[in-house]
Amino acid sequence: MTGVDVRLRLARNLRRLREQKGWSQEKFAFEANIHRTYVPDIERGARNPTIVVVEKLAVPLGVTAAELLAE
Repeated sequence: MTGVDVRLRLARNLRRLREQKGWSQEKFAFEANIHRTYVPDIERGARNPTIVVVEKLAVPLGVTAAELLAE
């Protein structure tokens, strides 16, 4: 595999899409139905979320899990 670590790709894509929506990390966590402290950890690449969590993150953003993980 080439390029950036998958956690950092997720972090970059998540932050970009969340900011496009104009959502704070807390608002996004509410929309994704995850704990509010989990989003900042993911956006820093400090967490290794399960595929179930990646799907929960993708749904409110209107993208697929694959899109969140794409280069």
